Amino acid sequence: MAWDRYVAVCRPLHYATVVTLPRCIMLIGGVWVGTTLHSLLHTVLIARLTFCSSRDIPHFYCDVYPLLQLACSDTSLNYIIALVEGSADIILPAACIVISYVFIGAAVNGVRATGGLHKALATCGSHLAVVMLFYGTLIIVYIQPLGQTEVQGRSGDLVASIMFSVVAPTLNPYIYSLQNRKIKASLARIFKVNWL
Repeated sequence: MAWDRYVAVCRPLHYATVVTLPRCIMLIGGVWVGTTLHSLLHTVLIARLTFCSSRDIPHFYCDVYPLLQLACSDTSLNYIIALVEGSADIILPAACIVISYVFIGAAVNGVRATGGLHKALATCGSHLAVVMLFYGTLIIVYIQPLGQTEVQGRSGDLVASIMFSVVAPTLNPYIYSLQNRKIKASLARIFKVNWL
């Protein structure tokens, strides 16, 4: 989404030649391959561990850190790999998104059109808010010093996990559909009829 907005704002005349179907398919394929390799790495590392008799995961879904807390064998390699690889998986996309919005901000600041700043903030602000919510909570959960990740039952991690896995994805359809004028008009008609 950030790349699409960057091309639309900073290179609008080249949009049709830059954002092509093959390039979008390549981006989606890259994401699928990357997430598959990420999951496979953690699956292989967890498969080599032995687990204690306790099978209660102090979490609402089976995540890497809560699962590692149940292991009886040495998990230091798992924690190091999770920290290093997880940091790269979180920081690299977040940095790309922030850089694209810096370029968008510079482009909008350079154009002195009436209402240009307001339109850009309305278009990009909601996406940036969800991105900050998503990546902020990801960083809280996954980029921690080794001593903190081994502490069992951190309630802050549970709340942050709910924020990035439930709240942020739930907000996306609402935020992006509310930018569409037809949907806004339909919602206004529905609420007017229901309120009368």
